[in-house]
Amino acid sequence: MLSRVLDLKRRLTAIIGPNRVELTELREFKKLTDWADKIKEEKYDWVIVAGGDGTLRAMIAQLDRNGYVPYISVFPAGTVNLVAKEFDMPADPVRWIQRVRKGRIKPVRIGKANGHIFLTVAGIGFDAYVVQSGELVRKELLLSNWRYRFRVKFDGDPEWYEASSVIIGKSRYYAGRYSLFKGAAITNDYFDVALFTGCKRADFLKYAAMILMESLEGEQGVIVKKAHTLTIECNVDGFPAELDGDVVTATPLLIEMYSQTVNFLA
Repeated sequence: MLSRVLDLKRRLTAIIGPNRVELTELREFKKLTDWADKIKEEKYDWVIVAGGDGTLRAMIAQLDRNGYVPYISVFPAGTVNLVAKEFDMPADPVRWIQRVRKGRIKPVRIGKANGHIFLTVAGIGFDAYVVQSGELVRKELLLSNWRYRFRVKFDGDPEWYEASSVIIGKSRYYAGRYSLFKGAAITNDYFDVALFTGCKRADFLKYAAMILMESLEGEQGVIVKKAHTLTIECNVDGFPAELDGDVVTATPLLIEMYSQTVNFLA
């Protein structure tokens, strides 16, 4: 992958010109703050993140805090690359450059959960990441049924909906390769939301099968809605919530669509 990134830099330099392309390697997220400052001070036009969704989210978050977000692109070089997959960005430098040279700008509305941004998905409770690891589910369901409950309120609706787990989709793909919501796209200005209402072991096995089969809408025990804002509360304080696969914040949650767009060159 490093050789591909170096090849990408060489090809971009040949197109854009010498001293116009800068490559840096960041091994710690805390270094992103310094680079976000430099990007703003020197008015960089274009930032390419060669990494996964977590790195991309962290970079955009720092740029947003500084109030300066240039054009963004992603070169798939991480463990999870759902954004690159949705934009069909190849890991081959030649094909990647062929795509971006067309100059297609994709305005992306990003989500925010308690002020923390996310690009693809937010999840709380039982979701595909828990299914893949299995650890939390094994601990909680070994001797008893799921004991955590959430209540969710959408937009200006005064009604609260009860759930044992919630998935908030902001892109086409979820948990690696699954498409759970019809018409979902990272460029949409709304969230696709699935509420799982059952709390027994049999319910969770059924939900896991639904995710694997990419079938949620119309299924008993699942409520699917679209929304611009959500409020989520839990029956215990500080239940962790995942944003783009990383635990970033906790309940209570205020999830809202960010008013500004991030322009991707993709």
